[in-house]
Amino acid sequence: MKFDAVLIEPRRAEMEAQGYWPGKTLLDYFEQFLAAKPDDLALTSVIAATGARRDLTYAQIDALAWRAAVALHRMGLGRDDVLACQLPNSWEFVVLYVACRRLGVVFNPVMPIFRERELGFMLRHGEAKAIVVPHRFRNFDHVTMIEGLRGDLPDLAHVIALGDEGDLGERAVGFSALLDPALDHGVEALRPISERDRGDADDVCQLIYTSGTTGEPKGVMHTANTMYSNLVAYADRLGLGEGDVMLMASPMAHQTGFMYGLLLPVMLGARMVLMDVWDKVRAAHLIASERISFTMASTPFLLDLADAVEETGTDSSALRIFLCAGTAIPGALVERAHRVLGTKIISAWGMTENGAVTVVAPSDPDERSVNSDGFALPGMELQLRDVDGRVLGPGEEGELYVRGCSNFVGYLKRPEWNNTDADGWFDTGDIARIDAQGYIRICGRSKDVIIRGAENIPVVEVEALLYKHPAIRQVAIVPYSDERLGERACACVAVKPGHDFDFAGLKRFLDGQHLARQYYPERLEIMDELPTTASGKIQKFILRDLVRARIAEETA
Repeated sequence: MKFDAVLIEPRRAEMEAQGYWPGKTLLDYFEQFLAAKPDDLALTSVIAATGARRDLTYAQIDALAWRAAVALHRMGLGRDDVLACQLPNSWEFVVLYVACRRLGVVFNPVMPIFRERELGFMLRHGEAKAIVVPHRFRNFDHVTMIEGLRGDLPDLAHVIALGDEGDLGERAVGFSALLDPALDHGVEALRPISERDRGDADDVCQLIYTSGTTGEPKGVMHTANTMYSNLVAYADRLGLGEGDVMLMASPMAHQTGFMYGLLLPVMLGARMVLMDVWDKVRAAHLIASERISFTMASTPFLLDLADAVEETGTDSSALRIFLCAGTAIPGALVERAHRVLGTKIISAWGMTENGAVTVVAPSDPDERSVNSDGFALPGMELQLRDVDGRVLGPGEEGELYVRGCSNFVGYLKRPEWNNTDADGWFDTGDIARIDAQGYIRICGRSKDVIIRGAENIPVVEVEALLYKHPAIRQVAIVPYSDERLGERACACVAVKPGHDFDFAGLKRFLDGQHLARQYYPERLEIMDELPTTASGKIQKFILRDLVRARIAEETA
């Protein structure tokens, strides 16, 4: 694979000169702590439904990752090949990533919720040579799904499946084949190959897809420098270090889980605790038993955790920081969570393209996490512009641009979408305002994306699918407020004369389109006509107000 990471060179010299790009990779950090404390516990992986756990030391991760690297090398994977991983949070995910870095293989985490439509595009576009999937996860057969896609994936040479290996047949290789102790005999021969191919901190090491407004997912490319430049500043802002124990229940196929659940603890030598799925009671017990001191998740997780601790009476005194990103945190929730958990609630804002850009400081008053999304981390700059490109001052609302060390290095095969000007400013697509002290507040989005519980819903893609329905004449999807998830999606539909359409029919149709269920609208409003401009463009701001008014009438 040729990675067109065109956004590296314009800023490499400046970032290195200013010390923002640390020049270290995951392996540099991991091997530092492997040498210093090989027998210390590095990772605890928990299956929420059963409580089953796997504990691994640095030395154990090292040995397993070398075995996996030997196996992948023998399958023909090497530098700049892409391996996609659809696993939930698990020790296998971590071992696999360390193994990939030893070969210079680019890691492509993909959400377990993705189905044929999303996954098929990503695997084709990224030219994935291998994919690792759970055989079955949440009652869905991933191996059968991949089997159905393979005819359209000429680059996909290997399917590796975790769990239920007895009935895989020839459809996939069992994950246990990557961990066979007999592979230890190949490690010494692989070491010089690894030294040659593992690459440096400016090589693309992660390919991660984000939903946007273009009608297809965008492949975000990151290097170790772009990600770790964020993590160094992030850890310093929050006072995180080697003594912390970090819980991650947000999916590691999201940048939240990947950067702050995997890369961050490895960088600090801190212990990571992973949950495969969110379970509020299990999380509360883990916080008590493992003395969890830090976690990062969206607002619904915080609400759930406060409920669980209040209901069960578990000890949450070790939890110093709960960082929320993805949507505004209601003031009542911040007050309640602080009272119930005894925890500092921190707000932040960021994107897949640049990690967390703005973060509230722990020393700030709680109101800052209610009324703002924090201030810029070192190495990142913020700028607001009006529609004519004029730079705005404090208190004015405008389009948000960011520039600096953690910005991504481009969209794979789509440089025309990089949204970065000649001066390095990246157009985020968000609308914001910045106060005189530099604190930011996200006010809305110029791009057409709804954020449901920190999960981006690709509105344009869902609308395009619904337009295929024979009964639909017009459709627009708009957000409506939800206390727990921040936003939900409402489909506003004008039906063709002589046709009927209802919510059950909407769901049946999207089932047939193989769309991830998390992207389905959760409300339907049937209208005679959707409001439009004189040129025919649907006026979504009017629809948002109409939906809000109808919900208010229903709840009055």
